[in-house]
Amino acid sequence: MTQEFSYRWGHSALTADFDLDRRTPRLVRLTVPGEPEPKCAAEAAGAALPLVDVTLLGQGTGWSGPRFTGTALGQRLTHRAHHAAYGDGWHHLTVQLQDRRGGLTVFVEYSSPDAVPVLRARVRIRNDGDTPVTVRSVSSLLLGALPSPDVLDVHRARNDWLAECRWYTEELRESLPDVGRAFHGHDGRAGVRLAGRGSWPTDGHLAMGALTDRTDGRCWLWQIESAASWLWEAGEADHHTYLSLSGPTADDHQWHQVLSPGAEFVSEYAALALGDGFDGALTALTDYRRRIRRPHPDHDRLPVVFNDYMNTLMGDPTTEKLLPLIDAAAAAGAEYFCVDAGWYDDEDGDGDGDAEGDTGGGGDGDTGGDGGGGWWDSVGAWLPSARRFPGPDGLHAVLGRIRERGMVPGLWLEPEVVGVRSPLATELPDEAFLRHGGGVRVTEQGRHQLDLTHPAARAHLDRTVDRLVGEWGVGYLKLDYNITTSAPGLLDHTRAWLSWLSAVLDRHPGLVVENCGSGGLRMDGASLAVAQLQSTSDQQDPLRYPPIAAAAPTAVPPEQGAVWAYPQPEFTDEEIAFTLGSALLGRVHLSGRLDRMTPHQLGLVREALVTYKAVRGDLCRSVPFWPLGLPGWRDAWVALGMRVPFLDTTYVLVWRRAGDDPEVALPAAHLTGREVRVDVLHGSAGPVAWDGSALRVTLPEAPSVLLTRLTV
Repeated sequence: MTQEFSYRWGHSALTADFDLDRRTPRLVRLTVPGEPEPKCAAEAAGAALPLVDVTLLGQGTGWSGPRFTGTALGQRLTHRAHHAAYGDGWHHLTVQLQDRRGGLTVFVEYSSPDAVPVLRARVRIRNDGDTPVTVRSVSSLLLGALPSPDVLDVHRARNDWLAECRWYTEELRESLPDVGRAFHGHDGRAGVRLAGRGSWPTDGHLAMGALTDRTDGRCWLWQIESAASWLWEAGEADHHTYLSLSGPTADDHQWHQVLSPGAEFVSEYAALALGDGFDGALTALTDYRRRIRRPHPDHDRLPVVFNDYMNTLMGDPTTEKLLPLIDAAAAAGAEYFCVDAGWYDDEDGDGDGDAEGDTGGGGDGDTGGDGGGGWWDSVGAWLPSARRFPGPDGLHAVLGRIRERGMVPGLWLEPEVVGVRSPLATELPDEAFLRHGGGVRVTEQGRHQLDLTHPAARAHLDRTVDRLVGEWGVGYLKLDYNITTSAPGLLDHTRAWLSWLSAVLDRHPGLVVENCGSGGLRMDGASLAVAQLQSTSDQQDPLRYPPIAAAAPTAVPPEQGAVWAYPQPEFTDEEIAFTLGSALLGRVHLSGRLDRMTPHQLGLVREALVTYKAVRGDLCRSVPFWPLGLPGWRDAWVALGMRVPFLDTTYVLVWRRAGDDPEVALPAAHLTGREVRVDVLHGSAGPVAWDGSALRVTLPEAPSVLLTRLTV
């Protein structure tokens, strides 16, 4: 049967079959080893879509409805050439297409890491005509001939401030009603469409999704790698399901791109992982994420970071408050110490940084934006406060104390914004800021948004970072972002932002960067490929953090996912263990008033960090699984597992938050039928045992937490 396809490309873990001889070239099938072949090529090819769909101004979609699939231009693109290559562990394929009416040349670029069932794609469009054209949408990856909606479930992840990574599932047919194609000759116009809008790309939902086949467990899991806007759509075509992944579009995001003759546009990357069930596809996607990110020692070392913000100083740092915290953090075992928001605040007033408004991942203070005081609308120069750090050495005395205690100093920074009262607001030209269509600057909550495509904006940030890192010796930057905009030019700005950040890391290769956007509202694949850490949430309630911590590895590899652990002196021993336990299978973001703890309490913190340091070397190689399934927001029991490939080691972290039943069974399919040793690493419990297929745990009290290591 496969001989009927004109071209096959792939490797040991992934095969893509193309029909390039058709009038409209198509990607017919995407499979992994062991998947059965369709009965005939015609059966698979009948539901396939063009390799790409593009809409241009004045040419419409070719379909009466909101869907962007089936565009007029997509049907006109013919095969001109294709080229395959291999290098640095990646397989590449470029298919060149030509508009039959002339003018546009389209390059569909596929890539896949060797031995990993993930397909990455983007589209490059070149105007080879003699008149400008306006692009209104372009798919990054378009795939048809997936199974019927009758057998598929669709998975999405709500991602809200303080409540990130909340996956939910429904049958795809619920959104794609069977309208009786045999009677009408057409598929329905319904589709599952999900869009992220603005410079918080994961505000509302993660830029991800998945389809699973209820009949055989196959899963297709995807991410769209954009720090700006994105769109994905799943619909029905000839009894099959199609999937379209893209960046911003005209109808959903008011985006367009004018291409003058000779100009090019490149879409955002999208990646599709295949696997046996959601956990299997996420294993492949985790491997892929590690391969596309820039190398950095932090990904292997996983140092413990103390940050003074969450449930501690809350944006009100001073020398007097910081020095005892620094000593206590060092005594507990922290390796980095980050001074969070407020270090630049020289305004008169209480400066407590917790005025009415969004706390936004690090000291979002007064949000009034009317020039009425407070540091919120005056930031931009990023110079230390003499009021907060008096004396001849000022803030440098604090940074020096951090180094004296054997830790690396860090600072919070919100580089993309300039407050309306900041001198920078008038010193920088208008062109250095994002502006609306009429040339009016973007102003959100008393702040302007820099445009990193402009050299003046980039030079300002270069001077800032080179001063903090190169002159002051700061080794950690928490880069926060607490406004959001959908202004024109956003896509170009976010690409320039990531380019700028990459250049910073080239100049300062030892610098560690945390990406934060009011917690996890900028938790996108493009940013994660550059930054070393990702803030997962601003959640301040330790009882509400477990479902976030457990589901965070769906969006970010465990060695990059920063989870707050903020034990307090008023906590019981069990409460201290609970909040610390939530971070032990991710990146420990330690906080809390350690300086006010008793020696016994500080000893509990130190013991937890000793445990973390013993397991973190495995985390950077591990892949997640969920013994109880992906957590629900109100679940009484939550569990996260980490399996270390090629080692007979598995970690299982379980939280009991509520409920009357003190016992739970935690399946681990990869260990079924094997003899397993169980070691309790953190927390206390009743009986804990492996029964041949599941870990059986008794936690007599709620709330409580337990971390175990399973060894074959």
